Amino acid sequence: MLIKTSKVKPLKAAELCATFKTINKTVKTDHMTQSMCMMGHSEAVDAIKFSARIKHPNFNLFALGQTGCGRHRTVMEILRVEAQRQSEPSDWVYVHNFETPHKPIAIQLPAGQAIRLKKAMQNLVDDLANEIPALFQADAYQNDRRSMEQEYGQIGDDAVSFVIEKAKEKGLALLRTPMGFIITAMKDDQPIKPHEFSELPDAEKELIEADIKAVQEHLEIALKQIPENEKNHRRAIEKLNSEVALGGVESAISDLFKKFGHIPKMPEYLAAVKRDLIENAEQFLNSGPAVHAGAFPVATTKHYKEPQYYVYAVNIIHPSDATASKAAPVITEDLPTLSNLVGHVEHFSEMGAILTDHTMIRPGALHRANGGFLVLDIRKVLTEPFAWDALKRCIKSQNISIISAQDRLSLSSTISLEPDPIPLNIRFALVGDRRLYYLLAAFDPEFLELFKVQADFDDSVFSSDETIQNFTQVLKNITTENNLLPLSKKAISRLLVEATRLADDAEKLSLNVQFFSDTICEANFLAVENKSKTITDAHISTAIEQAESRANRPQRLTYEAIDRDTLLIETSGDVVGQINALSVLKVGDFQFGRPSRLTARVRAGKGKVVDIEREVELGGPLHSKGVLILSSYLATHFALDVPMSLWASIVFEQSYGGVDGDSASAAELFALISALSECAIDQSFAVTGSINQFGKIQPIGGINEKIEGFFDVCASRALTGTQGVIMPKSNIKNLALRPRVIEAVKIKKFHIFPIETVDEGIELLMNAKPGMRDKAGQFQTGTINHKVEMRLLKFADQIKKYQKTDTSNDIVSEMKNV
Repeated sequence: MLIKTSKVKPLKAAELCATFKTINKTVKTDHMTQSMCMMGHSEAVDAIKFSARIKHPNFNLFALGQTGCGRHRTVMEILRVEAQRQSEPSDWVYVHNFETPHKPIAIQLPAGQAIRLKKAMQNLVDDLANEIPALFQADAYQNDRRSMEQEYGQIGDDAVSFVIEKAKEKGLALLRTPMGFIITAMKDDQPIKPHEFSELPDAEKELIEADIKAVQEHLEIALKQIPENEKNHRRAIEKLNSEVALGGVESAISDLFKKFGHIPKMPEYLAAVKRDLIENAEQFLNSGPAVHAGAFPVATTKHYKEPQYYVYAVNIIHPSDATASKAAPVITEDLPTLSNLVGHVEHFSEMGAILTDHTMIRPGALHRANGGFLVLDIRKVLTEPFAWDALKRCIKSQNISIISAQDRLSLSSTISLEPDPIPLNIRFALVGDRRLYYLLAAFDPEFLELFKVQADFDDSVFSSDETIQNFTQVLKNITTENNLLPLSKKAISRLLVEATRLADDAEKLSLNVQFFSDTICEANFLAVENKSKTITDAHISTAIEQAESRANRPQRLTYEAIDRDTLLIETSGDVVGQINALSVLKVGDFQFGRPSRLTARVRAGKGKVVDIEREVELGGPLHSKGVLILSSYLATHFALDVPMSLWASIVFEQSYGGVDGDSASAAELFALISALSECAIDQSFAVTGSINQFGKIQPIGGINEKIEGFFDVCASRALTGTQGVIMPKSNIKNLALRPRVIEAVKIKKFHIFPIETVDEGIELLMNAKPGMRDKAGQFQTGTINHKVEMRLLKFADQIKKYQKTDTSNDIVSEMKNV
């Protein structure tokens, strides 16, 4: 039964939710504010611009805020604008190192020159593939080659002829066999057979053997001259080839010196290319199709694509293609693995061997973003092995060094490359939630040194004509960008109401753009299904309800358990020491309110309030703090002239999980006061709110879900008109209740009472006066506070009597200490 004399009046329906009328007049706002995600984030926007423009390498950005507030999109939009203000970055290429092949050379080129150099080198190879064979097929070269071969061939023949003449002089013969030369005696112009030689007189055999030995010495001298002659022959051919190739190579490469010779490192590189082309000119004589098992296609019409010419190829690292923007790049990497950040070296298999070259160096996000901006999701970076460490290493060294995870773990036995590091010139922007930012700041000493700019995105913005207009523009942008039906004025008003609920503040609007985008898309589907020309407020409400319905299985099971009396909750009657407390359960991104039965029992004791949840380690520190505060309130508010002689226990009945937060401390205090005064609490009420030591009721979170949770339980049992929720008065500004609750309040089937003090709650819950102390310091007889104090004095008297009769009693011993 509602007390008629209470000073606390229930809230009116109009106070339970903010109301909006869409603004039709134009409010002056800059372009950035009207952008999709920048509303209400002016300070964050300024921070992003500052980080983008300052040149110091360590003023990188961390954009933090709740998921869905548009952090990533805002950062990308601003950086794209800032990129247009900056000059186009240099090109970077890798070329072959002819001195140390496993260390490719990185060369910086003016913007736009990389593709020109690559095409020039391709044309060089193709031109030489046509010109050099023509030079070697010319009559002059062929005549010189034949003369040289005849000359060196004659030298070898003369040496052998000399040995043959010496053999003839001694009656011997020099025979050529597949195994080499043989010196043998002759008889009748025929070689002597072994058995004939054995039959000769010993003196004659000794003479023949002496002659053979003498000729053999001449043969050895001649044979020693042959390799030297062949080496001289090869050198002469190589010199001739170089002289012939020199003219063709110099003519072809001189144009490259004119175009690129002014660029640092290019003269040395082109000189090395020239030397290698001259030394290996013969490779162009056998140019043709070749089988290659690697990643590159084989084309018989393009000689530069043949594997033997890969040493002359130019691997463009930045920009990665010819269509790159003329502004500074703005890059994002959705999979920031180590290789995707710093690049990697690919390999191919050929005849069982694992090979690679400088053309198989693949750029990473750091290469693509060099000279511009790189935006990364910090959570993704931290979950990839070695990625965060590599990112910090590159920022500190201001170089991009390609290293693989296998190299970091020393697991790779494959010969790989060590490409030159490329100087780093990137402004990094990390996007993440506040928890990750503060964890990194606390546990990574390098983090704040490298990311000095913090762009903290607000969760909400105060409601005003300007912000409402901006919010309306954001909603319209969502429909335009997603090609949806237009929103009606009532639909916009409905979304504004939902924005206050998400903000948990009737005076603010939530900036969770992702939620509104999802809701409008679902409402658009409903509107199309109903063949509506606009998205109405009914479509918005249905979309919100359906989204909640898909996620509310835990809520349905909880309320079902209450309806079936599995979870015991009273919504009528009066019970001493029992009250309905309200809490919020969150499962995934869905949260709902749930009433819980809270009970208290008291007796004489040593002045201790037992928090059963804490004793069994189910209560969190905040809940324990609330219990200690209410204990302090009891000790300093009642029976001030005697020791606290109370033993009390408090428990959430049928609670099988953790309990934390102090939002139930007011309900716990009311239950204790009921148990001490032996005055029953009206079970038609549920209570939420925290208390301080002076008995003031303080605000709590989740007020809307808590009220709706108790309302739904009462509604399932039929509303009696006496049920309601007692809440902190300071939470009125947070109310954004669903229409079903507002309608019930409007017809006085449900009531919501705001209170500021414990006494106001006592008056409502126990339908009795709490009582104030008079001039003599005594509570008015018959009031709740007077009954509590009398009970505590009685407990003190009992302890005193026990002390006289049983000094061995534990309670008495403890009271002596008190």
